[in-house]
Order: sequence, then C-alpha cells, then structure tokens
Amino acid sequence: MIRFLTKTLAGAALVTLAAGTAAFAEPAKPECLAGAKPGGGFDLTCRLAANALLETKEISTPMAVTYMEGGVGAVAYNHVIGKRGTDGNLITAASSGSALLIAQGKFGKYDENAVRWLGALGADYGVLVVSAESPYKTLGELVEAYKADPNSFAIGGGGAVGSQDWMKGSLLAKAAGQEPKSMRYVALEGGGAVLTALEGGHIKVGSGDAAEMGKHHVAGKVRILAVMAPERLSGELSGVPTAREQGFDIDWPVWRGYYVGKDVSDADYDWWVSAFEKMSKTPEFAKEREARGLFEFTLLGKDFDKRVKDDVARFKILAKEAGM
Repeated sequence: MIRFLTKTLAGAALVTLAAGTAAFAEPAKPECLAGAKPGGGFDLTCRLAANALLETKEISTPMAVTYMEGGVGAVAYNHVIGKRGTDGNLITAASSGSALLIAQGKFGKYDENAVRWLGALGADYGVLVVSAESPYKTLGELVEAYKADPNSFAIGGGGAVGSQDWMKGSLLAKAAGQEPKSMRYVALEGGGAVLTALEGGHIKVGSGDAAEMGKHHVAGKVRILAVMAPERLSGELSGVPTAREQGFDIDWPVWRGYYVGKDVSDADYDWWVSAFEKMSKTPEFAKEREARGLFEFTLLGKDFDKRVKDDVARFKILAKEAGM
C-alpha cells in the first residue's frame, strides 16, 4: 500500500511538473496585433518583436502580424479585452499615445487596468523644431519670444488637438507661462507636412519626433532646438541639447511597447517578459531597433506596468490643465 502510494505521488509530481513546463513553454502560434493599417507605428512595433524574437531564437515559429484598424488602437484594445483576454499567444502593440488616449477616455469604457502591460522595447523622443532661417537658436530664445507675443506663433504638429504633438506644443506654451488651450495649433497630416509648413513659413514651430526630424536637421532643412529626453541622444543628434539642459523640465518619450489580455496566465505573461529580457540584451535586437529609428528604452513587467499607469495619471493632469 505504501509502495503504491509512493508511486502515485511520484506520478502526480511528474504530471504537475509537466503541466508547469507546458505553461512556461513558448506560444504555439505567436501573434502580434497592430491596431491600425499596415505601415504605421503599431506595425513597426509588431515587426520589431516579430523579427527580433525569431532572429534570437526566442521563438521557433514565425510570429504572425495582424491588423485591426480603428480609433488609433481603441478597436484593438476593446477586441483583446472582449475576445482574447486569456490568449497567451497574442501580444498587442501600444505606445505612449495609447496611454494618452486612455487618459482622455478615448478607449471607451476600459481604462489602463483592463489589460496586462508587458514591456517597452524602444522609444523615440519629442522635439521642437524651427526652420533653418529662424532667428531662434535655443529653446530659451524661443520661449522668451513666445512669451512676448504668443499670438504670432503658429505651432504645427502631425495630429489633432489633444494628440501627442499637440501636447508637446502645449509644454512650450506652459514653459512660456501661457495657457495651452489658447495656443495657435495647426493640425497637419504627419511629419512630412510639418516640414513643408515650416519651410513655407506657414508655421513658426514644429512639434515632432527625433527619428523623423533628425535627418532633416542634419541636412540643414530645419533646426531642432530641443530634444525632450532625459539625456542627449546618441548618433546624429548628439549635438542637440535636451530641454532639461536648457533649464526646462520637459520630457516626452514616445515609447513602443506591448500588452496582453487581462486574464492571460502568470506563466504565459512571465514567459513573454523573460523572452523580451533575453532578446533585448542581444546585438541582433539592437540592430533591429536601430533599423526602425528607435532609441534604447527597455522597461519590462512590473516596471513597465507602473510606467504606463504613471503616464496615464500624468496625461490626465496635462489634459485638464490644457482644458481638454
């Protein structure tokens, strides 16, 4: 009897071990959902994970990238929550823009607690730019001029009122002691339109991202006055000072990250975090990130979850101050 019981317990232990091993196994059908059309930021984010995970052999099956357009990620967010909340195969692309829209209530009835935030694997940073012929050489000069005559400054960005580019412009207005809601903002269709408007003199200041505006700065077409990063960026923009260096407490990282469904198991969640962590330390990943114009910004698991929730809280304050 004792011998039988021992065998039974040993068998149960093996079953438990096998079940635990299976739970931590890589996803059988890895998939990344991009909440927009192909070719945009969400697509870029999915491709970064898909390529780097396969190249570093963290996954053995190629990751499928699927698309679900609508509401700048809102439709995908609601789909994951409502239909795929337990699916450990699926990760969904997100950005700091997602946190901004959640803060403004644009993801419907669901808030930042409705999913599990997995990690960020790269970032771009906000910049303020002027034309190459502009008399302003520093952020301080621009702030003083804006303070003296805010109505003469049209600020253009690649997004509507309340977007990330609008928010970056609002930080300039706040630095000058002006009301963001009275800012003369021109909503344009992306960074290319911002560049054209600057060159044509239709706007005096452009609000954009370092990766997109950097090449035009190097070519002498525009002048980046400040990068909204905690430290200077590497590479071609290493000579551009941060807003902080110039005495202004302005940061705007545009992180690129991922979330999974709220009811995905701890084992599956931990598998993704571990895979991202190992992958992020490889030269192959660094090459993939650089190829997509992203700068180093790796934040995983609980640290990333805290960052997203802190960002949502901060964006709610900014939106309220801006009269949104």
